[in-house]
Amino acid sequence: MEMTLKIPEELASRLRPLEDELPRILELGLREFQTAGQPGFAGLADVIERLADLPIPEEVLALGPSAALHARITGLLETNRAEGLTSDEEREWAHYEYLEHIVRLAKASAALKLRAA
Repeated sequence: MEMTLKIPEELASRLRPLEDELPRILELGLREFQTAGQPGFAGLADVIERLADLPIPEEVLALGPSAALHARITGLLETNRAEGLTSDEEREWAHYEYLEHIVRLAKASAALKLRAA
């Protein structure tokens, strides 16, 4: 399908070198846009932003999900047990699993730093 869009010149200049990647960029942006209002994804951003602040090891070890993120994860677990997850919910769950992996790596590294100190 061919589509014509009107976009600001500044954005067009940034996109020109990525012309072959535009379908992928739009898909990723659309996913982000569609999930922006979902409370669980805000929880993901909170954790990632916290790690990006480069906290001290003690802060990393104390890191945990927000109440909203915990509630969303609990809700997904209950939905999965009761009726199974939709494909969108499975994708969301995969994000949480990946984030958990990142947090575990950060906590393992923080624990090693504390032991070495």
